Amino acid sequence: MEDVVSPGGILRSAVARHGGKAALVTAARTMTFQQLDAESDRIAAALAIRGVRPGQPVSVYAQNSWQWVVTYHGILKAGAVVNPVNVMLTPEELAYILRDCGAAAVFTSSEQAADVLALTQDLPDLGMIVAFDDPPQGAVGFAELLACDGPVPAFAPDPAAPCTIGYTSGTTGRPKGAVQSHQAVMLNCALTATMHGRTSMDVVVTALPAPHVYGNVVINGAFLAGGTVVLMERFNPAESLRLIREHSATMFEGVPAMYAMLLADEALERADLSSLTRCTVGGQTIPLSTIERWQARSGAPLIELWGMTEVSGIGTTHALHAPAVPGSIGVALPGVEVRVADLSDATRDAPRGEPGELVLRGPIVMLGYHGNPKATAETIDPDGWLHSGDIAFMNETGHLFIVDRRKDMIITGGYNVYPAEIERVLAAHPAVAMVGVGSVPDPIKGELACAYVVTVAGAHATEEDLLAFAGRSLAAYKRPRMVRFVDDLPKTSSGKIMRRELIKSFES
Repeated sequence: MEDVVSPGGILRSAVARHGGKAALVTAARTMTFQQLDAESDRIAAALAIRGVRPGQPVSVYAQNSWQWVVTYHGILKAGAVVNPVNVMLTPEELAYILRDCGAAAVFTSSEQAADVLALTQDLPDLGMIVAFDDPPQGAVGFAELLACDGPVPAFAPDPAAPCTIGYTSGTTGRPKGAVQSHQAVMLNCALTATMHGRTSMDVVVTALPAPHVYGNVVINGAFLAGGTVVLMERFNPAESLRLIREHSATMFEGVPAMYAMLLADEALERADLSSLTRCTVGGQTIPLSTIERWQARSGAPLIELWGMTEVSGIGTTHALHAPAVPGSIGVALPGVEVRVADLSDATRDAPRGEPGELVLRGPIVMLGYHGNPKATAETIDPDGWLHSGDIAFMNETGHLFIVDRRKDMIITGGYNVYPAEIERVLAAHPAVAMVGVGSVPDPIKGELACAYVVTVAGAHATEEDLLAFAGRSLAAYKRPRMVRFVDDLPKTSSGKIMRRELIKSFES
């Protein structure tokens, strides 16, 4: 097998080993490794012919599809830098990202192409808009690029050079573009695949968004091992269960809300999950009760993981055959250093078992925030430690446990209250399908914890029931002070619950 130093080389290497094997299955099309490789070559050639130069960012703004995957690899083969954009962003938010990174081209759906075209007059660097289906006037059709028979650029990437620019959610201001090297993205895919025991026999069902670093590692980690990815356009619990059965999937990969929705779906009772050998979960803390219920129903271990855009994907997880440590996000990927820093002095380690900030350094850490040295210096200290903003503790065996996001912490009457701890407790109530905890203002205590609950279909619980249930497991200062029942919870495109939006969604 040739030495692969960039995600752009994954498909060519896979063709040499697996050729005509199915690599990607979508509702619209099934593609072999040979087809993915050949069509991404044509996209690379077309980009070069149309003036996209090595090192220039090219954005992809669309839902999961076979075109998205082909485009990703075509951009890298052309020597350009992939800018994967969250499809839920508004045109105004998209315009900021395109301007900030200086995108030379945008690939998008036909439905969104008109909105993107409307932005072009204010984006002088944007030279081309490509629509995946029928292109509106002013856009280029994806089929036209696929018809290109020009030479594929002979691009040999520097492992330390930029590979992707992934923008953060911008919850505390404007989004920041985390620049990841070819080495960082490639290592993350390879090391994660190794920890999870991926092989060419694996069939992975996932609805994780391709623009998200977790989704990228799932897709390209599977390709790297020669496995097959069954990629859903959007998550749907009943459809996920059907695809697991239809394709005899060995893995399902998702975020906590997806597992909660799978467990609450009426189709679960008749679902066949016998082919699953392991599943993964990340993106947010997951209640132990959800893990236990999914493992009992599926018969497969649920491997927890932790990551962020700034580390090109995953930073910690469990090795497949290591003893299970439920509730832990595992240990660092090989070659990555992780520690829990004292909250008052980051140069010191917090004592074992005591909360501190999770920090890490190593070859998967981003190069920095694009065009933002101030923000980079605030996140990566002079010794190379990246400060995650997550509160965690380490146990006596070196396993890490996330307490919560530092920014999500609720301060009530001077006490620190972590939403994830309340969510873990309430999720164990039999009437609770999903729960998110956010803060509401209080004139006396500053903030109060409020639980927003989606109940299981046909189940019933009152606010008093749930408050009493929480009171059995939580200290008085940690308990939620109110419960609001809702039909759904606001989520990001990757399925994470947006705690800061909970109060807004209830009021609307």
